[in-house]
Amino acid sequence: MRLLLQYVSTYKRAALFAIALMLVELTVELFQPLIMGKIIDEGILQEDYRTVITWGIILVLLSFTAFGAGIVNSFFAAKASQGTGHDLRRDIFGKVQKFTGKNFDQYSTPDLVTRVTTDIVQIQNFLFLFTRIGLRAPLFIIFALVMAFTVNRDMALILLISTPVLVLFMLLVSIRGVKLFRFVQNKLDGVNRIIRENLTAIRLIKGFNRTSHEEKRFHGINASLRHTNKQALWLMEFAMPALMLMMNAVILLILWFGAGELPMGGVEPGELVAIVNYATRMMVNFSMFTFLIMVFSRGQASSSRIAQVLQEETPAYLDDKGKPGFDLEGGIEFRHVSARRGEELVLKDISFHGYSGETIGILGETGSGKSTLLHLIPRLLDKEKGDILLDGKELEEADVHHVRRQISLVPQEVHLFSGTIRENIRFGNPEATDEEVQEAAIKARIHEFIHTLPEKYETKIGQKGVNFSGGQKQRMSIARALVRDPAILILDDSTSALDAKTEEELLTVLREEKRTVMITAQKISSLRQADRILVMQEGELLAEGAHEQLLVENDYYRSVYESQREEGD
Repeated sequence: MRLLLQYVSTYKRAALFAIALMLVELTVELFQPLIMGKIIDEGILQEDYRTVITWGIILVLLSFTAFGAGIVNSFFAAKASQGTGHDLRRDIFGKVQKFTGKNFDQYSTPDLVTRVTTDIVQIQNFLFLFTRIGLRAPLFIIFALVMAFTVNRDMALILLISTPVLVLFMLLVSIRGVKLFRFVQNKLDGVNRIIRENLTAIRLIKGFNRTSHEEKRFHGINASLRHTNKQALWLMEFAMPALMLMMNAVILLILWFGAGELPMGGVEPGELVAIVNYATRMMVNFSMFTFLIMVFSRGQASSSRIAQVLQEETPAYLDDKGKPGFDLEGGIEFRHVSARRGEELVLKDISFHGYSGETIGILGETGSGKSTLLHLIPRLLDKEKGDILLDGKELEEADVHHVRRQISLVPQEVHLFSGTIRENIRFGNPEATDEEVQEAAIKARIHEFIHTLPEKYETKIGQKGVNFSGGQKQRMSIARALVRDPAILILDDSTSALDAKTEEELLTVLREEKRTVMITAQKISSLRQADRILVMQEGELLAEGAHEQLLVENDYYRSVYESQREEGD
């Protein structure tokens, strides 16, 4: 909650206005029972109807004042809560943009989506209700006790003795509620994760006829969410009638005591009405307290989850604007570089030197560290030790944003955004002209296919490009990388879905452009024309050299080549 207060402080004026107007409502509510008692004792019992009318008009005017204060209070409460939610979403999104692979290992995509949406809505609800009525309930209970003592000390003592018992009960409910609603949010993450997996892989699920299995899996996590949510709601629903039962018992005790004192003159009828009115309103505020505790419990659980994301450690260099930028020519050098993924050392003492304009292939089985090596170049991951140099300059000494603008990465998992083909290609360079977009598409060998579509470059792409084949999506991604005209082009196993002829044409075009190309693959046929091939196994660099050289000098490379020849590759 401390973090939440920092965000609310931006809207403290609106929050303070809302609280001030809430205090106006509170004041009116506190004085209403006194005025009603005065109307009974000094007006009705004395048959002084002028007093009844006078105090009645005052009571009506005060009620209208409280009504107006409540309306304006809602406006300012909404401004503070919605503004805080806006700022939290903005900062969480900005924080996630700075996440490295290490951070993403800790949070799944559905988990982050839940925190940015559901958790922030819970916080907004809590802030709105807190500034709207949150302080009203506890303050009314406190001041109602004080006002009750000004009316009748003996009956007020009954209220005073019962209040700590009720407060203790509410405190126990609150502690248990926070824990349960935190469990609810975690269960909701699990539901979102399964929904996302199923929607993403729906064709695969149907292809393997695993629909019933997935329904059972979803039913399990959904039933678990229902059970935990029911426990939390049952607790809150139990609290309200339990409180009302205790408060009604207190009211009956006050009425019994007052009825005994009325004949002896120890209590005036107006005083009894005022005390019962205070007790009834306290009961309403205690019942309101149960609702506030439920909202607070959800807000507390959500606040801690959001704070966890915002307090994640991200690289300081992403905010460092003082480092120099330099234009890249494409030279890459690794000197004894090691890197980790979580606790696992995935790169071990890697050293090589690639010259500007070279095509450098990286061959290795799955898990050999190929992708990790590539991600170190634009600093999507950070090395553990060693030195990485671009054109002879230390990578860590350069402005990371300036470096990234001169590098294009086509990852293993192709991602196309909703929008047109032109917008997706232009994503690599928002300033690119239509001619530059078309030129990139021609180089990526996707231009001819685009022209077969009815709307050509204005064709809409479905979510993640579901209306295109794997090879078409890969070529669009490569066009998106080429439109940037990068000094270094990184292809992380991103030609695997292309047929041999298209792949060869594409790689020939890339070699002719004289830009530095880093390309990983598990097929030697994709790398054999590279100027240099790095052979990796279990995070280590086994050998490097041209295709013909490695066939002669390296047994592992030769064995892979022979096995792929036997398979007809």
